[in-house]
Amino acid sequence: MRKRILVTGGSGFIGSHLCARLLEEGCEVLCADNFFTGRKENVVPLLHNPYFELLRHDITFPLYVEVDEIYNLACPASPIHYQFDPVQTTKTSVHGAINMLGLAKRIKAKILQASTSEVYGDPVEHPQRESYWGNVNPIGPRACYDEGKRCAETLFFDYHRQHRLRIKVARIFNTYGPNMALNDGRVVSNFIVQALQGKPITVYGDGSQTRSFCYVDDLVDGLVRLMGSGDEFTGPVNLGNPGEFTILELARKVISMTGSRSEVVFEPLPHDDPMQRKPDIGLAEGVLGWRPSVPLERGLVKTVDYFRRMLAV
Repeated sequence: MRKRILVTGGSGFIGSHLCARLLEEGCEVLCADNFFTGRKENVVPLLHNPYFELLRHDITFPLYVEVDEIYNLACPASPIHYQFDPVQTTKTSVHGAINMLGLAKRIKAKILQASTSEVYGDPVEHPQRESYWGNVNPIGPRACYDEGKRCAETLFFDYHRQHRLRIKVARIFNTYGPNMALNDGRVVSNFIVQALQGKPITVYGDGSQTRSFCYVDDLVDGLVRLMGSGDEFTGPVNLGNPGEFTILELARKVISMTGSRSEVVFEPLPHDDPMQRKPDIGLAEGVLGWRPSVPLERGLVKTVDYFRRMLAV
């Protein structure tokens, strides 16, 4: 019998890749999305599959379906999108978590929360382990996302303790790859689009801040492994590539790979922008047997090719 799986935010960047992977594994997939940042184009290749269903739904409202597992990915994830309507961002994380946890409780489903490395804020521990409680500004412009995701984690663990709900919590670090939107607002897509269009590459601060970039196929593999792990393992678990690069290094790689003549321009650093971000993935390696396999250069080639097609350049 096919496993029935709900993916909220399923037409988004990561969600669409997850839906495709689950269909490949023989699952029946219900993709729910309100299309605020998700795009129907991402799941058009899946619509011919009789075991895929697309539903327009905002998870800040209850959803009544019958499934075996829930992947809760619904939430805008880049600063320009989650800061556009910060109140709604918090509602999506908090009300959305309550609604999905309530659904999971009623139907006795296993549920996975797509949390984020942003729960660590601007970390003073490096690399970041799951035991680190973070350094977050609770009233800053990023707090709608950072604190919204932190509150969602709280709700997941309270439902686990109070109602014995089977939960999984993944802390996702910077992820990139095909199906990112042109206006995604995250650094990889920004740099590639600017380079392909011959526009200046915008680096905030002096470019010395670091990030770790995980290719989307690796990330999805980690999510599936986490969901499939034993009920005694709840997480949270870091999923990301521990390779660490400065933003300036990334800009130069993108310019070189695209053959662009774009120049790098420097702008003031955004408020509360973290200076370092690198996952300690020892827990994921030990419990899930997971380690990313796609190096940055190879992942960038695939991502640049995708944006070339999108821009037709």
